[in-house]
Amino acid sequence: MSDPTPYEDHHPEPATVDRWLADLGFLVRAAPTVVEPLLERASGASARLAAAVYRASAHLHRDATEGVRRQLLAMDAARFGDRVLSARISSIPAAGEEEAQWRVDWATGSLVDGRFRHVLTGHTGRVCTVATAVVDGRTLAVTGSEDGSLRLWDLTTGRQDGEPLTLVDWVAEVMAVATLELDGRPLAVTGDVDGMVRIWDLTTREQVCEPLAGHDGWVCAIAVAVVDGRTLAVTTGEDGTVRRWDLTTRRPVGAPLTGHVAGVWAVATVVLDGRTLALTGGDDELVRVWDLASGEQFGEPLDRHFDRVCAVATVVMDGRTLAVTGGEDDRLRFWDLATREEAGDLVHGHVGGVSCLATAVVDGRTLAVIGDPDGTVRVWDLATRTPVGEPLVLHTDAVLAVTTVVTDGRTLALTSDLDGITRVWDLTADQPLGAPIAGHTDWVRSVTTAELDGRTVAVTTGDDGTARVWDVATGKPLDHPVLGPGPGTRAVTTTVLDGRPVAVTGSGDGTVRVWDVATGRQLGDPLDGAELGEFGVATALVDGRALAVSGGYDGAVRVWDLATREPVGQPLTGHQARVCAGATLVVDGRTLAATGSHDRTVRLWDLAKHEQVGPPLVFPLPVRALSVASGGRLVVGFGTEVAVLSRR
Repeated sequence: MSDPTPYEDHHPEPATVDRWLADLGFLVRAAPTVVEPLLERASGASARLAAAVYRASAHLHRDATEGVRRQLLAMDAARFGDRVLSARISSIPAAGEEEAQWRVDWATGSLVDGRFRHVLTGHTGRVCTVATAVVDGRTLAVTGSEDGSLRLWDLTTGRQDGEPLTLVDWVAEVMAVATLELDGRPLAVTGDVDGMVRIWDLTTREQVCEPLAGHDGWVCAIAVAVVDGRTLAVTTGEDGTVRRWDLTTRRPVGAPLTGHVAGVWAVATVVLDGRTLALTGGDDELVRVWDLASGEQFGEPLDRHFDRVCAVATVVMDGRTLAVTGGEDDRLRFWDLATREEAGDLVHGHVGGVSCLATAVVDGRTLAVIGDPDGTVRVWDLATRTPVGEPLVLHTDAVLAVTTVVTDGRTLALTSDLDGITRVWDLTADQPLGAPIAGHTDWVRSVTTAELDGRTVAVTTGDDGTARVWDVATGKPLDHPVLGPGPGTRAVTTTVLDGRPVAVTGSGDGTVRVWDVATGRQLGDPLDGAELGEFGVATALVDGRALAVSGGYDGAVRVWDLATREPVGQPLTGHQARVCAGATLVVDGRTLAATGSHDRTVRLWDLAKHEQVGPPLVFPLPVRALSVASGGRLVVGFGTEVAVLSRR
């Protein structure tokens, strides 16, 4: 096919943004540097949906081929519930590539949200801390990670700004960061697991002095304040101390503030009646208030928590200066700092506790943005003590850090997690966009298909402890999903060998085993090639031979003759991460194996020719489960989502 007309030289005028976003060829083929600046200016409902679809996986398709971008956009349109838009995207020609061979019939949308703006990826370890700064007129996010780096991100484009800030001679996990401007220079103050406090110039990207030593163990949290004309950093540590540092002289101020009897995990500063105060929370279940000028504790501790205090913030509401505190006791508490009394009712509902929080004012409402250990981010109206909108649920692991910032007229929340990812949310965005199908709330681990009352259904199990039943044709969940703990997460499939039914299982111990279904006995020794099966195992009958297909941690796909117990050919390679799912299907008279991997792809293999067929199918999240329904449709579990694809 001939290449479509390129869009490289197209730069739409503001008045025509919605029209350009309605051009699906523009979304698929235009350079992301042209498309992305338009997304914020979408105004009509269809344009805003197109913008949300584009953003959902922009970090994945930004540098991909047009064919991969087309597939991911079609998948995300289906996740937002617009199957017509998904089908239209699949039909768009892509430069230098064949027509799309698979269309998305439907997909769940557990992890799509119209408020989502960017995903910031690049750290190789968990992101422990996040802050924002204005550098050369641009609003940047500053993230610190256990990979020992500090990275800067442009919040308008969602792209990393420059090279990471790292130490040449030592990699110390960055646990805390705060930003400020001092003498006209934007600075970041970081705390490490080695107890050091470091100061960075965000313009030159270099340290401005030798590390400040004092803490014994982790530096857990940092805040900044101005006290008697001096700009101070206030740091808390695993050693139970609170320390003050003069950022001009780079020297400690006074003696450490002591009182906490164990690690101090949170700090915030505030001015009350002319005094500059620091609030700290820690393992001793207390929130302590300190006068930063005198170094004395200010009043009695706030003592209504029943577990570690992980998060502290301050806010002014109705003329009162309040502290907002959260911890592992599943409670969010409010305190009037002038009277030292609790201010109104506490908020419940953060199962597993509060790991971090920040505050913001949006449309005249004072909000708290709260990160939970279960990966959920919730927004609360602090005046009414009620949630605002649905939880933000794109994180798949514990949320470790949150901050808010106003830029380009929008209030953004930045949330970071154990997976090394920071996500950016627009707290002013309208909700909802599209009509996503609700699904699993944690990883999908297995998929199988069956016939039920004349229709094909898929049964999926997940780490959320549920098994759900779906109508494969319509995508509608049945009225009676099976509830309860999901089955084990090891692969199993069945076939016939020498006239008797056998089960073939893949195991995390690196083996594939064959079992007599009638007797329950293992048949022969395990098929125990290097790095064999975890979840991916399937069987097929090819040229009269019963074959097993297995995948494992090394990303290789192996084919076995079950009668001879010998491998068929060399391992099939192409996956870049562990293979977690396998199934077989017949397409155009060929018996194919489909394998799904943590590398976010499904690959198809011709079992007779022992080679890959066509390009891989790419998904927004790791593929963990795979099955084949009637008509050769693929049922795929990726991340928390389920999708059904069929041949075009």
